Formats: sequence, C-alpha cells, structure tokens
Amino acid sequence: MMTLRPAHERGHADHGWLDSWHSFSFASYHDPAHMGFGNLRVINEDRIAPGSGFGTHGHRDMEIISYVLSGELAHKDSMGNGRRADAPSGVIRPGDVQRMSAGRGVMHSEFNHAPNEVTHFLQIWIEPRHRGIEPGYEQKHFDAAGKRGKLRLLASDDGRDGSVTVHADAALYAGLFDGDESAQWALDPQRLAYVHLARGTLRVNGVELAQGDALKLDGESSLQLDHGHGAEVLVFDLAR
Repeated sequence: MMTLRPAHERGHADHGWLDSWHSFSFASYHDPAHMGFGNLRVINEDRIAPGSGFGTHGHRDMEIISYVLSGELAHKDSMGNGRRADAPSGVIRPGDVQRMSAGRGVMHSEFNHAPNEVTHFLQIWIEPRHRGIEPGYEQKHFDAAGKRGKLRLLASDDGRDGSVTVHADAALYAGLFDGDESAQWALDPQRLAYVHLARGTLRVNGVELAQGDALKLDGESSLQLDHGHGAEVLVFDLAR
C-alpha cells in the first residue's frame, strides 16, 4: 500500500524568524492521522532567518538528525560540542549529517549566524530502541557524487558503510536524481518505508512527487526512483 502525503497538507507555523512545515504532529500542530510513521516521529522543514535561531532548550529519549539543504547551522550542546576545541565544531553545512542522541537528557542551541542567508534544513526525530541512554553526538559529510543517481546510506543502527549511528531500528538514505538517472531498491514488506522529497520533482513507484511531498509505503517489496528534475530525496527504512 502506498499513501501520498502532499506538502501543502502538512502543518505550518510562521514565527517570523522561523518558517516551519511539519510532516507529523509537532508543537501547536496536532493531527491524530499524522502522529508519526513507524518509529519516525518528526520531519520538520525549517527555514531560519539570518541572525536567528533556536535558543538553548532540552531534549530527551530521541534520535535527532539534522540535514542542511542550504546555508549553515551552528550547534552547541551540553556535551561540549560547538564549545570545546577537542569536540566537533557543531557547524553543519549542505552534505553534512548530524546525529544527536538525546538519551537521558541534553541541552542544545541551533543558530544561523549568516547576516544575509537563510538556513534551510530538515530536522528529523526517530524514536530510540531504549530510553535513558548516554547522550551522544556524531557529524559526517556525504559528498554529492556518492548520492548521484543512487541511494547513499546516511544513518543506520550499526554505522555500516560509513554512516552515522542511530540507536534505533531505522536506516536513512539520500539520493540525487536528474534526467535519465534512476534507481531500484529492494524493500522488506514486513517493514515500513517513507520517502520524503526535499527538493525538485521525482517519480516514486509511478507516483509524481514535488518538493515537500512524501510517500508512505507499507507492505511494498521494491522502490523505483526515476524521472527526477533537480531531485534530492530521503528514504527511511523503519520498524513498525
């Protein structure tokens, strides 16, 4: 079964400094029909105005992935990232994937220091296997060539193939597709898959997607990606 989640039906909040679209219920947006999908809980498409950002705030018991589409995002946290010389800088740019395991509790901030450029990024939350784990942080860069015309593993539960490690029964892939580029991917019909189109247009299993659209797949055995135009796509392999 495949279910289209059109971009314009997502929740929306415009705070001036932050313009945010919510694929699933989040903050003041609540829709019982869209509380998550499997263990995927949040996909927020955020645009942060120049010189603005999220002040220090807390999270717990969630695997949080940030994926920047344009601009830069400066991250600081209570684990020392973005603060200590021996810790990761915490600045993420297009092609970077940042994973923060909130575990038993972490405080952090996210800021766009650019004077003239909006930061456009996806904030993703996945429910962890276990609660109360040690907080953790990881950041890696994945170049465009590795995603061109194929799906590149970005996050997994065992860190395979150079991916970041999430403490959840889930995997995240990304691909770039244009023109004649296409990919076919085997799916486990006992699991769930979620396809989110970050930008461009793309045909997924015969369904035309535009920027911000998503496709839920339940019981499907394969994924066909083709007819892309400037497409950047994220594919989630998820536990039920």
